[in-house]
Formats: sequence, C-alpha cells, structure tokens
Amino acid sequence: MAHRSLRLLNNTLGRTFTTSKWRNSFFSRSSQVSSKLETETRRVPITENPLRLPLLANLDSPQTLSDTYGRFHNYLRISVTERCNLRCTYCMAEEGVPLSPQEKLITTEEIVRIARIFVQEGVDKIRLTGGEPTVRKDILELVRELGRIPGLKTLAMTTNGLVLHRKLEQLMESGLNMLNVSLDTLDPDKFVRIARRPGFEHVMKSIRTAIDLGVQPLKINVVVQKGINDNEICDFVDWTRRDPIEVRFIEYMPFDGNTWSDDLFVPYQQMISMIKQHFDLQRSKDGPNNTSKTYQVPGFPGKVGFISSMSNHFCGSCNRLRLMADGSLKVCLFGSSEVSLRDILRQGGTNEQLMEVISMAVKRKMPSHGGMYNIDANKKLNRPMVLIGG
Repeated sequence: MAHRSLRLLNNTLGRTFTTSKWRNSFFSRSSQVSSKLETETRRVPITENPLRLPLLANLDSPQTLSDTYGRFHNYLRISVTERCNLRCTYCMAEEGVPLSPQEKLITTEEIVRIARIFVQEGVDKIRLTGGEPTVRKDILELVRELGRIPGLKTLAMTTNGLVLHRKLEQLMESGLNMLNVSLDTLDPDKFVRIARRPGFEHVMKSIRTAIDLGVQPLKINVVVQKGINDNEICDFVDWTRRDPIEVRFIEYMPFDGNTWSDDLFVPYQQMISMIKQHFDLQRSKDGPNNTSKTYQVPGFPGKVGFISSMSNHFCGSCNRLRLMADGSLKVCLFGSSEVSLRDILRQGGTNEQLMEVISMAVKRKMPSHGGMYNIDANKKLNRPMVLIGG
C-alpha cells in the first residue's frame, strides 16, 4: 500500500526527485537517511503543474497530522471556490486572476470525503473560505454535509459578507457555528476604493443580521494599510463598545498580484500604541493555537485582536492546513509546496493512501516562514491570496 501511495505522490508532484528503498520505515528525515536508507534517483513524468514538495519525510510519528516540530494540526481551512464578487487590493490584481476550469475543481463529494479523513485523524475545526464561499451554488448542501461529520466541533466561514444576509440563517441551521466577516473600512466611499466594487451597505446588513441571530463568536477582519484605513483603527475599537464582536486587525501580507509594500505596512505594536492613546486597552487570555493576540477595553462587550503574521509570527503554534479549491493541500500559507489530493482521489486512491500522502506533506512543514522581506521577495512563487483561501 505504501509503495502505491509513493507512486501516487510521485505522479502528483511531477518532478525529478530522490526516492528511497525500504528498510525500517517508509520515509525518514534527511539526518537519518544514511543509516536507514539507500537512495536512488528516479525520473517522474512532468505534469502540467510541477510542485515543490521535498520527499524525504519522517513517518515515525504515530499521528498523521503531527509534523517533525511537535505541532499537531487539528484545523483545516477549505477553499470552496476561486471566484469572488469583490476585487480587494490586498487580495488580487484589479483584473482578477485566471480561474481553474470547472473540471479541475474538487466536487462537494470530494470535499466531504477529504474532510472526513481529516476529522478521523484529529481535525475538529474546519473553516470554509474562498474566493468568496457564499457564491458557491451548493454552499448550503456542502455546509449541511460537513456539519454531519462525527467529531467535528467547529464549522466556520470567512466571508466578505456581500450576500451573506440572504443565506446566514440557513447556513446556521445547516451546522455553521462560527463566522468571520471581512470589512476594512467604515467609510462607504473608501470601501469602493479598497474592494473595487460597491457593497458596503450589504456587508453591514450581514453583520447586523449575524449579531441579531446571536452568532458567537463573530469576528470582523480588518486588513490595515498605512495611509488608507489606519486612521479608522480607533473607530473600529469604539464599535466594540456597542456590540459583542471581535475586531481583528491583520497586518498587510504580500501575495502575488497584490499591492503590498513597506510604505503600506503597519506593525501591530504601532496599532496598539495608536489605540492606547484613546482607550484603556487590556490584554486578554489567548487560546493555545490562537493566531490573534486578544485585547479588550474594560466594560466593552466586544474585543480587539491583532494578527501579526509579518512582524511577530506565530509559526511555532501553527495548527492549520489548507485545502484549496483545486484539491491541492498546502501546509503553510506562505510556502510554495503543494500536493494534489484531487489527483490521488481521481486515480482511485484509497483513504489510507490519502492519509499517507497527507502525513508526508505535513512532515515536510518548515518550522517558520522566512520573515516579511523574504515572503515579499518570493511571493511570485506563491499563489494570489484569492486562490489560496483567506
């Protein structure tokens, strides 16, 4: 079985690499190769999408979703579509991005099958992303099927909120129990400049609908850009005076096709300093794998968080994996390595073979990304954010 999994992985990766003859384990870390394995170079046919995943992995860990740095991954983010009804400057180029043909995208049945495997191996949180997940025609059916998976505790969604108010109640009835809405400004005119589309009133309607329906937690994602919306940071904090929301300020990150530059970057410590000039901001306790550093103004029902991916990364506690709309598994947001689970499925791979390939990919995960300047220099090797899944 393991040999067939290797062949499936080889076909998926489509590049020249070093494979290994068996002795005591399937794969091993590079430092153990000389004592356990003899190696031989093998040519694999080049596919239409060459990937860059190193192949020497340590499968000694009993847990499929544990990497070689002791991180267990119990959180899967699934991009359910590449399409989006906005064109946000920090996410993609104004003209959009080339979309995959429909036959290259994974189906609802394939998503559910893959999700079941991950939950079986310990994932208890799934987040649906995009693109914009609410534009997927069968999003209600997909949420309903995922919500039925035994062992899944949290089914979340990140959305731009443009059409959410039409579907939110049904989504919650189908199993959705956590929600993040992206909103980068409280100014309707500025919304158009950032999103390159109108729709501010619709997003606010969706947020109000979520509050009225009692969605908890309800998080508002704000990508902060210097000279564009950093002057609204305190306005967002003041919003937490009225509503039980968590506003999360996100450091601007470089991806292929966006407008990132040093001139637009605002580190989270600078945001905190700005807020403390007007509010008594107090640190709150974070969960063990939180990406956000959480604060609260005493007496306010809402909270404030900071996602410092660039200035103070949280890679050491990362528990997240990403499945993209074309079925590629990505173990790090900023990494270029991917492996196609779609191809393995469509070549007749079994669940056990999928688990082996997933485990190999997880065990290739690096300890951390290389910092914001390294990310910026290499962003052309990565996908645009809209294709990765926000």
